Amino acid sequence: MEKKAEELKRTPLFPVHQALGARLIPFAGWEMPVQYRSIVEEHLAVRRSVGLFDISHMGEIEVRGREALAFLQRLLTNDVSKLALNQVQYTVMCEESGGIIDDLTVYRLEEETFLLVVNAANIETDYEWIRSHAPHGVEVINRSYELTLLAVQGKNAENTVQKLTSTDLSALKYYWATRTTIAGVEVLISRTGYTGEDGFELYFDNAHARKLWEAIMDAGAPYQIQPIGLGARDTLRLEMRYLLYGNDMTREHTPLQAGLSWVVKLDKGDFIGRPALLREKEKGVSRRLVGFKMQDRGIARPHYPIWAEGQQIGVVTSGTFSPSLQQSIGLGYVSTAYARIGTPLEIEIRGKRYRAEVVKTPFYPSQVKR
Repeated sequence: MEKKAEELKRTPLFPVHQALGARLIPFAGWEMPVQYRSIVEEHLAVRRSVGLFDISHMGEIEVRGREALAFLQRLLTNDVSKLALNQVQYTVMCEESGGIIDDLTVYRLEEETFLLVVNAANIETDYEWIRSHAPHGVEVINRSYELTLLAVQGKNAENTVQKLTSTDLSALKYYWATRTTIAGVEVLISRTGYTGEDGFELYFDNAHARKLWEAIMDAGAPYQIQPIGLGARDTLRLEMRYLLYGNDMTREHTPLQAGLSWVVKLDKGDFIGRPALLREKEKGVSRRLVGFKMQDRGIARPHYPIWAEGQQIGVVTSGTFSPSLQQSIGLGYVSTAYARIGTPLEIEIRGKRYRAEVVKTPFYPSQVKR
């Protein structure tokens, strides 16, 4: 893997991003494209047609062995035993206090082989946590630097990728995966994504990165496919209330506070963090992650204070101007008493307070095919 003097990692597609004139920034230890043209243009390209993302900075950790399932049941909050072969599941990994170490997806590739897809900033810490807790006979392999990961997202994602494979992609259901050949390359493809649009994520060997990128761009040309940077990835995910680790959840937050109780299966048996989460559920959470829309002009940004009734009640974790809604939106933790939909808030922006209101999320309706 090529590195800069600052030790920023680069994906195999870094030269392609340079050639496309992308604006490159440090992100989670990687040098990544934040935008190619404009964030708004790229955002709307995904909402209206199709876009291609290089998300090879994400981590992939393989867990396999006879006791792999039992181990993951203890490691993760969701019920991994419910996964059929080739099914995908969203889940959370907690420490003993209930704090979130990471959110991730789990693929059941074989009866005793699982793939965990983790956040870029957490690859090494996640790997060490998983490896240190694995019992004898469970193998934990960090494959993060062997694999390229592309996301094709938008209503024309299926039309685009279908040109490159004989596999009937219309039969691939949401949060399921299959192994196939795309543009002559062996690929693990799943109907998943981080945008709220229909689409796919493709995992394959680094050696084929440029070939598959170019094949997808060519196949998507009739649909005006665009390369999409991290800037639009962030605005797209926020419109859907998809959380970003490091902003909307950390070890200081529990999944119950973050609105992720649906992936916490307290009745499945013991897992790391369960006693603390059970106590929190019985006592009631003291704060909740809420979505809000700005009523006044102004854009909320992370770390901005949230006020209500003359006191600070929380802090913004994510905020942006929504290209789809043409309105400023955000997420933030507030005291539970102020989490009800319709509650008036104030966001402090550069010393002044601007009106906002707690709203139902997602901010934008999901277009995924379930």
